[in-house]
Amino acid sequence: MKHLQLILWFSLLLTLQTKAQDFKKYDKGSFIDGKDSISYRILFPENFDPKQKYPVLFFLHGSGERGNDNTKQLTHGGKLFLRNDIRKQYPAIVIFPQCPEDSFWANVEMSSDSTGKRVFNYQKSGKPTKAMKALLGMIDNILDKPYINHQQVYIGGLSMGGMGTFELLRRKPKTFAAAFSICGGDNIANADKYKKIPLWIFHGGKDDVVPPAGSTAIANQLKIIGKEVKFTLYPDANHNSWDSAFAEPQLLPWLFSHKK
Repeated sequence: MKHLQLILWFSLLLTLQTKAQDFKKYDKGSFIDGKDSISYRILFPENFDPKQKYPVLFFLHGSGERGNDNTKQLTHGGKLFLRNDIRKQYPAIVIFPQCPEDSFWANVEMSSDSTGKRVFNYQKSGKPTKAMKALLGMIDNILDKPYINHQQVYIGGLSMGGMGTFELLRRKPKTFAAAFSICGGDNIANADKYKKIPLWIFHGGKDDVVPPAGSTAIANQLKIIGKEVKFTLYPDANHNSWDSAFAEPQLLPWLFSHKK
């Protein structure tokens, strides 16, 4: 029994070490402009040539990955973009910024209903959060690099990052060629600001952390006023609908097929 436990322990340790070594392929970076600062991890294409121009994808993590270690934000999605087939088929720059523990990507007010469930009140306007303000500056800084293809700039995120994705779309509606939001939400009044941006929305039908109604409402509104919206509801998925979304064989082909 002890021998089996020892084998399992070494197996877990090896898995963690391999994961950490893989993530080292994501270079560490930081953006600092006065009081605005944010850390990020960036994955450059294999055989990166600064004289060429590349698509860029910004990915926003959820609230559980906030912090200042500049690592946790890679927990969900980080491995996807390290796959050899993905790197060869889509030679893009992939960036995972990290939201500080004391902030939030989106300008949303949270409360609880009579049953104790969280209620998300998505805002129509207002100043960006501390993290969003720094993120906006970081994005502008990255897009100023000579090796960025401005016709192929993408944004995606999950949970808090899904909410942040919607907010970035309304704050920078002329920047992104396409976007995806997983288990997020927004105020439907904001949909008019990003109705021309191709968008794929995902949510779990049994999500008890972020109600699927937030995604459903945006999808329905965009179907009325929008250019292109795809909505995938996983009936039996809870909050971790990102597992199903990342497994969608058409997600990246769909995303990278769009150009401005």
